[in-house]
Amino acid sequence: MSGNERIGCKPVDRETSKPVNRETRALTQRLGLLIYWSTGLPVYWSTDLLVYRPTGLLVFPMHFLTFEGIEGSGKTTQIHLLLDWLRTRTDEVLHTREPGGTAIGDGIREILLHPANTEMAPEAEILLFSAARAQIVQQVIRPHLERGWIVVCDRFADSTLAYQGYGHGLPLDALRQITTFATGGLSPDLTIYLDLDVDAGLQRKAQTPEEWNRMEAKEVAFHRRVREGYHALIAADPERWLVVDADQPVAVIQEQIRQRVAALFHPQ
Repeated sequence: MSGNERIGCKPVDRETSKPVNRETRALTQRLGLLIYWSTGLPVYWSTDLLVYRPTGLLVFPMHFLTFEGIEGSGKTTQIHLLLDWLRTRTDEVLHTREPGGTAIGDGIREILLHPANTEMAPEAEILLFSAARAQIVQQVIRPHLERGWIVVCDRFADSTLAYQGYGHGLPLDALRQITTFATGGLSPDLTIYLDLDVDAGLQRKAQTPEEWNRMEAKEVAFHRRVREGYHALIAADPERWLVVDADQPVAVIQEQIRQRVAALFHPQ
């Protein structure tokens, strides 16, 4: 992807690399609807402008990116670098996080992560996480995706399977049912996993004790199970994941992420 190419809802023509103006977009929308209503066939433009649902409703391609990783893997740094890069190409980029991202979700986040809440049962934990997730999907994520925005989320449903499933040992099938209910079946287009040794990650987090929360304070064995869980999830669905060695320099990690994201928007 060239430095001045725009993505998302600021599309470019692949042949000329010139921005597609509003008049062209409006024309292609009308033509696409006419073709769909006449033939019943969905329309995919070479400029990646449009996708049509079987209902005939016009929507833009959805691009939902999530970041996962154990504590101290460097997600926050890499997310902000990616956001800076994406926003040089389109203004329509949303950054959010789990748990949180809404007023209700932020209230739940305070309960979930407060260091004093050590007595919280794993079953209560998963239901609280899922409540926050249901709220942000309905209120924030899905509406932005349907408007054609790129959504970048710091953690999503995979965290539930890794932390509450593999970490706490709750039944995975039950967690998947709860998660599907909470998300309405929404799944990321790409999940970026920053892989790091557990001891190294916790050492990094120890350097910022003011940010230490209830999840990070769990025993090392818990975090090892979480990492093993992520590896199992990746093995089961490798096409959706980008696994990056988080022990590399920050710039090297970011370049690998950008290359994969660019390929997502403009597949060869």
